[in-house]
Amino acid sequence: MSSKKFSSFRWSDEVEPHKARTKEIITKHPEIRQLIGRNPYTILVIIAAVGLQLALAYIVSPLGFDLSWIWTVVLAFFAGAFLCHTLFVCIHEASHNLIFKNKTANILAGILSNLPQVFPSSVSFAKYHMKHHAYQGVEALDADMPFRWEARLINNAPVGKAVWLLFYPIFQMLRPLRLKEIKLFDGWTFVNLLVQVVFMTAVIYFLGGKAAIYLLISFFLSVGLHPLGARWIQEHFLTHGDQETKSYYGPLNLTNLNVGYHNEHHDFPSVPWNRLPKVKQIAGSYYTSLGYHTSYVGLLFQFLFDRNISVYSRTARDKRGKRSAKAPHLPADMATPEELG
Repeated sequence: MSSKKFSSFRWSDEVEPHKARTKEIITKHPEIRQLIGRNPYTILVIIAAVGLQLALAYIVSPLGFDLSWIWTVVLAFFAGAFLCHTLFVCIHEASHNLIFKNKTANILAGILSNLPQVFPSSVSFAKYHMKHHAYQGVEALDADMPFRWEARLINNAPVGKAVWLLFYPIFQMLRPLRLKEIKLFDGWTFVNLLVQVVFMTAVIYFLGGKAAIYLLISFFLSVGLHPLGARWIQEHFLTHGDQETKSYYGPLNLTNLNVGYHNEHHDFPSVPWNRLPKVKQIAGSYYTSLGYHTSYVGLLFQFLFDRNISVYSRTARDKRGKRSAKAPHLPADMATPEELG
């Protein structure tokens, strides 16, 4: 099979596609407004997932069963990665203030979720994720968009794409540095960093290096070269023509807290994870007519071996849209802070 090379992202002269559909759906189905709210029980998921991941770190350590390195990696692949991904989704919920009414409580919930993920990221994620919703595909504002050099470096070779997924967390950590209009460092960023340093120091001191490496492997697998890593391809890669956002309707929504309902989430970002399937149920005709995925394993192999998909398979734009003109059409807590001005 010949290798097809790509040289640019797909370009769009339109604004991001979700606001217009949100307005249309909310006009036709005003009952969706009743789904807006918060789910404080998410904190129980956070506590359970953090506790389980720490228990597994104990098990692999010399204080526990002192598992061999092979079994440590196996445990990270089949358990730790899923727990880390669940916690990443909880950070996502906290970034949207969908756990508690109080903003500070949501920040603290995000920092708690961040503990087993080794690197401090929850506070920074909350900042750039809001820009992703408001300005999807605008490279200067959307950290979900790959660097151009990143896409050029990887392109569409299977080995390159595998390496890209393996080290995806590193690429993702670099992208916020290019963003405009975001203050990456503030008091909460420092708190997030300090808490993470203290936590990881305690893990190494009390449980040893193997426990810390188990957490590190779990983290990289949870967002990288693993079926769970196919989520990044599912959400905004162009696997269905020019459709920018795709949902995933498969069994891993159970452990991923319905994060697969990505079109629904972008259309209604103030609906908590447990109510997203209800959005699809109410406005089903809008979502069943769109392309979607049902298997992360299948999508992972499609991404790796389909030469028609590369890291360039994204839609880019520079048309930001109006900050305030869109917001009056939506309830206040459906609009992002950028839309409200």
